[in-house]
Amino acid sequence: MTDDIRIETVLKHIVDISCHRDQALLDISLLTAIQNLTGAKYARILEITATREDMFVHARAWLENERVIILNEYSQTRQVQRSLSYYAILAAAIEEGLSSIKDNAPDGTETLWMPVWNNKTAVACLELAHNKPISQQTVGVLEGLVQIYRNFQNILDYSERDTLTGLLNRKTFDSNLSKILNFRDVEFAAAKLLEQRRQEIPKTHWLAVIDIDHFKRINDKFGHLYGDEVLILIANMMQASFRSADRIFRFGGEEFVVLLRSTTLAEAHKVTERFRAAVEEHTFPQVGNITVSIGFAGIHISDSPVDILGHADQALYYAKNHGRNQVVHYEALVEEGQLQKEVAANAFEFF
Repeated sequence: MTDDIRIETVLKHIVDISCHRDQALLDISLLTAIQNLTGAKYARILEITATREDMFVHARAWLENERVIILNEYSQTRQVQRSLSYYAILAAAIEEGLSSIKDNAPDGTETLWMPVWNNKTAVACLELAHNKPISQQTVGVLEGLVQIYRNFQNILDYSERDTLTGLLNRKTFDSNLSKILNFRDVEFAAAKLLEQRRQEIPKTHWLAVIDIDHFKRINDKFGHLYGDEVLILIANMMQASFRSADRIFRFGGEEFVVLLRSTTLAEAHKVTERFRAAVEEHTFPQVGNITVSIGFAGIHISDSPVDILGHADQALYYAKNHGRNQVVHYEALVEEGQLQKEVAANAFEFF
């Protein structure tokens, strides 16, 4: 490959990366560029999540048989989430604030780790492996592409994330739920077929609405600075409690929404209850102990977005009107005769 062709190829990929306003398409563009420019036998984008106790890593997108695979809310592919300490070389690069670091295996494979920085925080990493040493010139080109990718990711984060908590915002909720609803017909048919063949416990998607109990009292008694700190800590606890493929949103004030991807009713109840218990057991600075109420409902093939949101909201208000600090399942309340199957008059008006 001549230098002129290489420059043209790099410029083409820069244009491709810069034209996207969607995280999945941005990831696809970067990995496609890596494949075309290096012929890497293995490459993936790792997402890095920080909690109070540790930093965790899981694959968000990767090359498989020269195709880019994206982990999303309706993908059936599972990725293991591991502590950052599992990736010793990556942990060292982050500790030293490096833009890249190499690791050589006994079989001659060279792996390049390139952290993606947001200010001084590593939010992701590009990992690629090649069966021969990667030249410093190539590393320089890749570092430039990662910087461009990082800049556009920061632009996406600014427009899609809540500025206080770092969680996804209301605008991105609409598109995330739409993706699930647009895909549900195919998924529903596949799930029914698997259930018939394997007699598996059926899985679906779930929507949970979470509200901090008596949050106004916190602001009134301790001030908004402590109220904001509670919101940030709650957001961190949500990221630690829910799974990496779940989507967490802040809607403003003390209200949060979670899209739980492809799981059973028992698991949906387990993960929401785990979060509720974690909040109850945590001591918040100055404020002390607080609780949350949670209502969740299934995302069913026959329901509209307004139905789904209304169902979860009805369950939430039932929880708040019957003692708070509990997880309530909408369909169970309907089955027990505690609620009528209709959209609550005070349901969120998202659409």
